[in-house]
Amino acid sequence: MPSVTLLLKIYNSGQLKLVEDHLKQALKGLKIKIENVEVTARSWIKVDFSGEDEKVALNYLKREIGVCAETPTKYLTTKAYIADLDMDKLILDPGIIMPENIKATIPIQHLQSQLTDGRKIALQKIAELYGLCKMLPLTIKIANIHENEIEAVLAEKQLNLYKQWTKNLLQKLIVLGATSSEIKNALRLAKCQSDVTTIEPMGLFEHAITCKLGTDAAGLMPKIGKELRKANLTIFNPEKIIKILGQIYSS
Repeated sequence: MPSVTLLLKIYNSGQLKLVEDHLKQALKGLKIKIENVEVTARSWIKVDFSGEDEKVALNYLKREIGVCAETPTKYLTTKAYIADLDMDKLILDPGIIMPENIKATIPIQHLQSQLTDGRKIALQKIAELYGLCKMLPLTIKIANIHENEIEAVLAEKQLNLYKQWTKNLLQKLIVLGATSSEIKNALRLAKCQSDVTTIEPMGLFEHAITCKLGTDAAGLMPKIGKELRKANLTIFNPEKIIKILGQIYSS
């Protein structure tokens, strides 16, 4: 019976059933029985399943959701969730199973090199520009491995996403801890549907709402937040990035 830990976290116990329903729907038509869906101590989702189509199901989960690596290896690219913002580094929970207490850090020097063209901008300011906050998922690459800790950088995939968002010039309201249907319902209740263009999935419970040109994401935040009280909201602001960094990310 295959057992995999998915690159997927939940924000509250009520979301575990949503994950199970999502997996059953996604694997519908395969000869698969989902035996168990549980949350690990670090809030990752562990799934046990069996059946004739085990390999097909496993390949689908790897491709569409991603699975946690058993152990860290240098240059491994994986999903990680921000656990804390220190004065001089980001602290993350990486998608790696062992050791159980492993954490990843991205030193401020790496963030400055990758996100601010080497300029000595404080981590708090970088976080404000890019919407970095607790539980935000990022794609990272392992640079060095130490005991129970890995040093990482942002992966090319993450940097390309930020560059694309910046060149688009549209502000994004990032919602952490809600499904797409919950966000659509919140937009309807807040009467903000006409202020947004798309809802971009970053995970099952993480989405980026793209605002229309001229719409201020900060203005939408309290309106939508009122309808999504259990979710965390943060802002990606390309206008501020370009203003501070010039045309680096808009060219």
